[in-house]
Amino acid sequence: MEANIFTNIVLPIALAVIMLGLGLTLTPDDFARVVLFPKAFFIGLLCQMVLLPLAGFAIAHLFPMDEKLKVGVLILALCPAGATANLITFLSRGDVALGVTLTAFNNLLIIITTPILVNLSLIYFLGEGQVIRLPVLRTILNIGLIILIPVSIGMLIRLRKPHFAATVEKPVRYLSMLFITIAVLGAILQEWQNLPSYFYQVGLAMLVLNVVTLWMGYNVARLSKLPLKQAIAISIEGGIQNGTLAILIASTLLRQPIMSIPAAVYSLIMFATGAFMIYHFGQRVAASERL
Repeated sequence: MEANIFTNIVLPIALAVIMLGLGLTLTPDDFARVVLFPKAFFIGLLCQMVLLPLAGFAIAHLFPMDEKLKVGVLILALCPAGATANLITFLSRGDVALGVTLTAFNNLLIIITTPILVNLSLIYFLGEGQVIRLPVLRTILNIGLIILIPVSIGMLIRLRKPHFAATVEKPVRYLSMLFITIAVLGAILQEWQNLPSYFYQVGLAMLVLNVVTLWMGYNVARLSKLPLKQAIAISIEGGIQNGTLAILIASTLLRQPIMSIPAAVYSLIMFATGAFMIYHFGQRVAASERL
């Protein structure tokens, strides 16, 4: 699977619009809590930057697959959450400010960590390395244009027009659900003929990776005595990976489209499990608020 007009243009524009709507629900105090009480941030960082790659490495070893596919699994595990995770956190009623903070920080951090660890993966599984460099300027622009700037504009609108922000919050939630549906259908239609082969090769492995990382993030957070909404954010940040970046690394930087198959399959699976998380976590938050 290769990056295409859907992943390169349609998806980022739609995400930016949704992130603006998401910003309508946030205030500066939400981010201040992350800074003043950083425990949740560091636990989320641990789950994304340490436990997630370890889970990917374990999955690559446990499931029989081509060595290049194993590298693809590691590439995916080294590409932590993007804007889609923030959207699902929002729809799941998790701590959006924590999710946005983790996404922005991790996507800067992986400019350094991912090329090093991908190269080690190539050496470990294939016996050869390959120097890769993430496009630093492009990565920073993506963070700004898709996440930080739209969220900031939404927050500014809420500050200046609080009544308007409150009025559109519910429609934005429904629009976001529609966006997820369109994203899933678009991804399926573009790879319709290849999906049976892709799922046969890595489908079960990617489902296990997705479920394990969602479960792991939530339970590590709860064992650390974090509130429910922060645990939801950490779970989704750990279990909804940046498949688009993984496809870019495999297909464009490494010129190995076969290595992008795990990311392609994972991206479809995570939308299905993400829909379940939206319902499940939404119900739990609603129940806790009734107490």
